[in-house]
Amino acid sequence: MKRLLTLALSAAAVSGAFAQGFPSKPITLVVPFAAGGPTDLVARHLAEAMRKPMGGASIVVENAAGAGGTIGATKVARATADGHTLLVWHIGMAATTSLYRKQQFKPLEDFEYLGIINDVPMTLLGSPKLPANTYRDFENYIRANGGKLNLAHAGLGSASHICGLMWQSAVKLDKSMTTIAYRGTGPAMNDLIGGQIDVMCDQTTNTTSQIEAGRVKAFAVTTAKPLSNNKVLKDYPTLQEMGLKDFNLTIWHGLYAPKGTPPDVLKKINEAMVAALKDPEFVKRQNDLGALVATDKRVTPAGHKEFVAAEIAKLKTAIEAAGQFAD
Repeated sequence: MKRLLTLALSAAAVSGAFAQGFPSKPITLVVPFAAGGPTDLVARHLAEAMRKPMGGASIVVENAAGAGGTIGATKVARATADGHTLLVWHIGMAATTSLYRKQQFKPLEDFEYLGIINDVPMTLLGSPKLPANTYRDFENYIRANGGKLNLAHAGLGSASHICGLMWQSAVKLDKSMTTIAYRGTGPAMNDLIGGQIDVMCDQTTNTTSQIEAGRVKAFAVTTAKPLSNNKVLKDYPTLQEMGLKDFNLTIWHGLYAPKGTPPDVLKKINEAMVAALKDPEFVKRQNDLGALVATDKRVTPAGHKEFVAAEIAKLKTAIEAAGQFAD
């Protein structure tokens, strides 16, 4: 018993000493998508806001895109568990476990959970060439012409892909639209604006400026309640209001570390993240993007993991109903 107590105290002392010396080099926030996209913006804003509560530490963003985010996530899962390599990922953490039949990590087992950063509403968009101006006209037009139209997304497991899957499943179209995968939301948005693509569903962080400029048509938001505080989106209906019962989809972003990262280091990172979420400049920048900064129990590691487990179950139902999977 005395030996076990000695070992426990020694381990605690090592962990505490490790945390006191942390960080000992630049911290890397891995974003599993290309630079310039919504998740990349969130990560860069977070990196700036975390520097001060981390004692002025150098925090850099590294983009490791591909395979719906799973390449970057795998990189972090296999990284040295010392707190210097972290992952910023969105709802894909919950979706890819159902989308990908072969995945090199287990979301609930191979990461330490550090907290939810924000929730980003989605907007349902159409090409400016579509002959509809209201959601009801839009849905009727899609029902009548679904087999002739196309739906863009930014790759399997992307936010736009998940939203499109869920919307088509909810409206129960007789003929589904042809889905076209792009390498990111940028080129997909360009083709939507140009009329080569008919429909897209994507995060407000990527769509608000295009809607405000009148380059695309917006028809609805995906949140349970209207976005009454958003100057651009406040007058658009929710899909629930339009009859899609219980449709509530936000693209949340979370912060993760490799499994086995010392508890004291995790505590230090979480405390810095929570402080960043309260930073007025960070909050303003998120609000400007149409994102809602997390303030509930999901900013705790336990609350974050519990939430993701529930999201995995919810999305599994929608994905299996759609019947679209990766190899």
